[in-house]
Amino acid sequence: MPELPEVETVRRGLDEHVVGRTVAHVEVFHPRSIRRHLPGAVDFATRLMGRRIEGFARRGKYLWAELDSADAMLAHLGMSGQLLVQPVGAPDQVHLRVRLRFADEGPELRFVDQRTFGGLSVEELTEVDGATVPVPVAHIGRDPMDPAFDPEAVVKAMRRKRTEVKRALLDQNLVSGIGNIYADEALWRARLHWARPTDRLSAPKARELLAAATEVMGEALHAGGTSFDALYVNTNGESGYFDRSLAVYGQEGLPCPRCGRPIRREPFMNRSSFSCPRCQPRPRTT
Repeated sequence: MPELPEVETVRRGLDEHVVGRTVAHVEVFHPRSIRRHLPGAVDFATRLMGRRIEGFARRGKYLWAELDSADAMLAHLGMSGQLLVQPVGAPDQVHLRVRLRFADEGPELRFVDQRTFGGLSVEELTEVDGATVPVPVAHIGRDPMDPAFDPEAVVKAMRRKRTEVKRALLDQNLVSGIGNIYADEALWRARLHWARPTDRLSAPKARELLAAATEVMGEALHAGGTSFDALYVNTNGESGYFDRSLAVYGQEGLPCPRCGRPIRREPFMNRSSFSCPRCQPRPRTT
């Protein structure tokens, strides 16, 4: 699933190519892609047509178009969602789900989603902690790249929780934008095993972990994100290349870049967690 660097890469592309343009026509090809817009396809199209897109904003893994109204078009990419800027008349992608055309007759915006876990909806905006966000995003915590992110508050909240540190990193209510890839990379940089209890995490170590997550996501953003297959691409259809810089995620059996021990893979929440057995020893149970 795209994480913060991938979604931010898409946001920047949309900001460059779509902002300032007025929606002229909307086509919905698959109802599942607007299932979160409960009034349906006709209402979705009606609320977008004639609206000017003023900008694109993001919180964590959620992305939205700010409209010249009290609404926003909210997008969640899910496992395979793509927002592509394509010339009018270019061949349709096999999994094209929604198309937006603009009054200037320039490039169109396409939502492509092979697995249809993602989706679009038009949502009302609300004020939360000094920020304007779509209502479904109101419960999502700020992410480490948000200028208003408060790491000290997150450190305190994390240490109050009675859970494993990786579960805390993935808790989007606590801190948003971090998924499985960057959690594993941050834990490796901070020399922490994913099962370390949060109530046994010192404040300096928690700060180090958040700083590592911020650092690795910044590096991934510079590389255009992480692409393991064709399901994540930017608005031009290009893949990111941060997968070449991953230290542990997906590196089972390869040498740790720091100590040389083979990277291990362990089951975690129906997924996998990758770590170095020497740099990140499993915490004692007693």
